[in-house]
Amino acid sequence: MKFRKLFSMVFISLFVLFGTFPSNSLAQNLESDFKTRNDTFRVLITGVNKEKNSIIQSLNLTINRDFAEDGFTVTVNEKQYEALLKNKNLSIEKVNTVKIAVAKSENKINYIPSTQVPWGIKAIYNNSTLSQTTGGDGIKVAVLDTGVYTSHIDLRNNVEQCKDFTRTSTYVNNSCADRNGHGTHVAGTILADGGSDGRGIYGVAPDAKLWAYKVLGDNGSGYSDDIAYAIRHAADEAVRTGSKVVINMSLGSSGKDSLITDAVNYAYNRGALIVAAAGNSGPNSNTIGYPGALTTAIAVAALENVQQNGTYRVANFSSRGNPITAGDYIIQERDIEVSAPGASIESTWHNGRYNTISGTSMATPHVAGLAAKLWALNKNMTNSQLRLELQNRAKQYDIKGGTGATTGDDYASGFGFPRVR
Repeated sequence: MKFRKLFSMVFISLFVLFGTFPSNSLAQNLESDFKTRNDTFRVLITGVNKEKNSIIQSLNLTINRDFAEDGFTVTVNEKQYEALLKNKNLSIEKVNTVKIAVAKSENKINYIPSTQVPWGIKAIYNNSTLSQTTGGDGIKVAVLDTGVYTSHIDLRNNVEQCKDFTRTSTYVNNSCADRNGHGTHVAGTILADGGSDGRGIYGVAPDAKLWAYKVLGDNGSGYSDDIAYAIRHAADEAVRTGSKVVINMSLGSSGKDSLITDAVNYAYNRGALIVAAAGNSGPNSNTIGYPGALTTAIAVAALENVQQNGTYRVANFSSRGNPITAGDYIIQERDIEVSAPGASIESTWHNGRYNTISGTSMATPHVAGLAAKLWALNKNMTNSQLRLELQNRAKQYDIKGGTGATTGDDYASGFGFPRVR
């Protein structure tokens, strides 16, 4: 059988247990599953040119996502799958999903925030008395997540796009409902503006505009092809509108994914800045997830509000990179790039309230917000120049607390903690 076990599971990176496949053949697993239940699943088909239309028609398939020369995805049943296997010119990859295993929500859901400027925002501004934030004007931030509660009083003034990529072969416009809370929390850390009532919470860059892209279901899981399509769409929208876009992905998988990798590279080459969670499988080394581990994405580790060795401390749950490539201040695959507050972070929630949760998912939007704020100050910067600016700012606040953290570029905190000043 011609079957590559490439697609790994995509999921929210709060306190997430990154899943692995069993050691036996994936194709055998699928055949066994078909014997016990009437099941369908999604696959990526590559190696097709002229045969594409005839394959679609002969097997009565419907395309989920079309990636042109990179193949297309379809949902198949047992008969369709077996028919595809008989075509030796095709290569087939399963698009897998997994449910999240969220462990750290502090259940502090409040009608009003306990503080208007959470500790992480004060930390990234390097101002313990900060009462509000500013910046990000003219910059778009695409939040690829469980959706966003766009009616939240602290977010609604900044919503510019709202799209659902989980339901059709393209997207549903003006639909991005978040029934999970994760995406709304992430968006708040980036650009919450305090609300029109003046009682709400502030994000890092409250003048930035939100592109809320729902790529994960309400249970916090999603398909790789949906996410890849949304990444490409965000990059194309930035070009179409003449905008600068920061793509925030507080999600990850344990294995490298071909479609998402290609999409991240595509977006970076189109001028987007991609910021992604490192994952929550620490404190062991080489536990960083994808797409954060890609060289064209900024992998963000999580800090907690604890001082150790004169700096903030990298949280134990935060995934670590490769110690062999640490110390060189060069980003290679599976390297942590920077770190930011990610433990006990309060932000907006999907019911219009506020919640406190932890994870590298929470660290990532701090960096995405900072990127938007800095880009707004100099829109002539390219994404690579902005990335260099973030790295240089991170070097100014080296992190020396937590397992694996040491002086300089290390595999726990990367270059350090980039800040406003």
